[in-house]
Amino acid sequence: MILVIDALNEHRFADVLEDMFRLRARVFGERLGWDVKIENGMEIDEFDALNPAYVVGLDDDGNVIACVRALQTTGPHMLSDVFSSILDGEPPMRSATLWESTRFCVDTDRLDRGTGRSSISYATCELMTGSLEYARDAGITDIVTVIDPVMDRVLKRSDNAPYAYVGSRKPMGKVSALAALLDCSDERIERVRNFAGIEGDVFVDENVLRARLDQKSATRNAMSNAVDKALAEAAEFTTISCVEMLDYCTDQIRAARSVDELEAAMRIVQELMTNHKPAELGGLLERQVQ
Repeated sequence: MILVIDALNEHRFADVLEDMFRLRARVFGERLGWDVKIENGMEIDEFDALNPAYVVGLDDDGNVIACVRALQTTGPHMLSDVFSSILDGEPPMRSATLWESTRFCVDTDRLDRGTGRSSISYATCELMTGSLEYARDAGITDIVTVIDPVMDRVLKRSDNAPYAYVGSRKPMGKVSALAALLDCSDERIERVRNFAGIEGDVFVDENVLRARLDQKSATRNAMSNAVDKALAEAAEFTTISCVEMLDYCTDQIRAARSVDELEAAMRIVQELMTNHKPAELGGLLERQVQ
């Protein structure tokens, strides 16, 4: 399912955005080796401060499994300000009906390699579909996207091949970068949908999703509290049990009337000291037998 996050609803989905930035850090920083800024496990750059739109793919549990960023080209954007070398000296493309699509990625660790709804292929195509439909409905006619050769092949395999390229390929991290052009036509959207077998509306109702995420968070918090409570009770029980056992051992040591009885009592003490904190139990035992 697809969620679009922009300046109008970002306050409602700060948790989704955080997960998205963490996915970007894993993909672009760790896997691809791009020169990106990562802080607190999240990849965020200066273009994220320009109120872009994020098209985010989520699984049925509300986990972020794919994402892409859409930014107007009439102001600063990556092709004009970061990857300008791709343009080979040509001026950057700027138009109110041309948007830049960057930071396209999917969670290959969470998704499988098949063709079902939980596969990398399906999540990729669903994100493409959501991105194209969102742009089309916003009056955008074309998308320029900075991609690597792997993503270029993915676009072609999913019947979503670029209709043109801008400039030339340039080195970037462990891979190289190139700029491709895609139209936001109904025909292109239909091709991607047919390739992946996507039917119906891909966009999730924001209120339904928010309620689902809140329930998930409440359940997680309840489970965490239950675990904390259980651990506290276990610690308290262990403390009480140790004291009671030491009382018992002390009584047995004092009541021993033979070497065998004394050795049996000491074996119990040794077992306690082996499985608990020796210094604490030793001190307590010493005080008890004095």
